[in-house]
Amino acid sequence: MTKLRIVSVIALIFAFGGMANADTLNMDGASAAFSDGRQMRGMTQTRVESEYGRPVAVTAAVGEPPITRWEYQNFVVYFEYDRVIHAVAKR
Repeated sequence: MTKLRIVSVIALIFAFGGMANADTLNMDGASAAFSDGRQMRGMTQTRVESEYGRPVAVTAAVGEPPITRWEYQNFVVYFEYDRVIHAVAKR
């Protein structure tokens, strides 16, 4: 009986093993608005301004910890204190 269980488990592993896969989701323009948006995380406000220029609009800090939003023509950068925590492309 034990051999039957082992064989059954192995058969199930092989039967369902091929079902685990992943797809890549390409979002046109999502990362094209700013170069390497993921690398912006941790940058200071001074460095963001020196690399991307002055923002079109700045939203004052809100909450605790204070979150500030800088809007550029093609993307928005979110800061916690003076460090980037997130950057997203505008549609």
